[in-house]
Parts: sequence; C-alpha cells; structure tokens
Amino acid sequence: MMGDGSHEIVSAEIGAYLTRLWRYGLVLSGDRDAAEDLVQATCVRALERAHQFREGTRLDRWLFSILNSIWKNELRSQKIRTGAGFVSAEEALIADGAAEVETNIFARQVLAEVQALPEVQRETVFLVYAEGLTYKEAAETLDVPVGTIMSRLAAARAKLGELNQEGAPGKRRTGQDR
Repeated sequence: MMGDGSHEIVSAEIGAYLTRLWRYGLVLSGDRDAAEDLVQATCVRALERAHQFREGTRLDRWLFSILNSIWKNELRSQKIRTGAGFVSAEEALIADGAAEVETNIFARQVLAEVQALPEVQRETVFLVYAEGLTYKEAAETLDVPVGTIMSRLAAARAKLGELNQEGAPGKRRTGQDR
C-alpha cells in the first residue's frame, strides 16, 4: 500500500521536472501559455493524487502520463465546445520561439519538420528521442501497445526522411516549393 512517503516524494521532487513537463506541454499544444497551463494542472493533479504514485517507480513517467491525460481531456472538451480541430503546433512554436531558435538554423529546420508530424508521432518522437524513454515506458505513458510506439516512430522517421529529401540542403521550403 502507498503511504505518506509517496506524497513527500512527489512534493519534494516535482519541481525538478517542471522544464521537462513544459517542453512536453509545448510539444502537445504548440502554445507557450497552454503549456504553462498544462504544467500547472499536472502539478495540482499530481499533488492531489500523490498517494497514487508508487515509490520506486519513475516520477517523470507518472507526471508525463498525467499531463498527457489532461491534454487529451482538454482536446475532447474543446472539440465539444467549439467543434474545432487540433492547434497548428508548428506555426505556434516556430512563430513564438523564432528569436531563440534562429541562433541555430539546423535546429530550427529539424524542429519545424518534427512539428509538421501528426500529433501522435510528434509526442512519441518527443518522449523517446528527447526525453529518452524506452519504447515500453513511452507505451505505458501514452497507454498504447509497444508495437504502436514502434509503428509511430517508423512512420515519423519515414516522414522526416521524405521532408529532408524534398528540398535542397539549406533551402527553406515555402508553400510554393511543395
């Protein structure tokens, strides 16, 4: 049974994960303010449900799962309220972070290409490649089979390969280039 130790662990260590949670929120939402709201909601829920955290397991995976769940719930409620689809994360991130990213043109191009991936591929790429989760850990975080993770990553790699071959190196693609 989980005890007070779980609450103490979550309370003491949650601060160390705020930047990583914010990055994941940004990957999902494509909006800095929305990412901050997701992190805040994740922290509140984690503290409220700290008794559910199992000592000896990875706190980051548990927090990513909470954030992912909050995001999915928000998307569902937005669809019900507005009937709108997904936010264009690529446009929001590139426009919002252009000043920071322009110092490294290659990083900007890679980021734009990753942001162009479908959401499920983008979040899978982030968890496995940016956060270093194993396929099994990513599958548990997203509540999907390991095979789905492998399939999403293979599709993402194929799509990134296509995008990389569409334009000449260093050439910025525009709507007219496609």
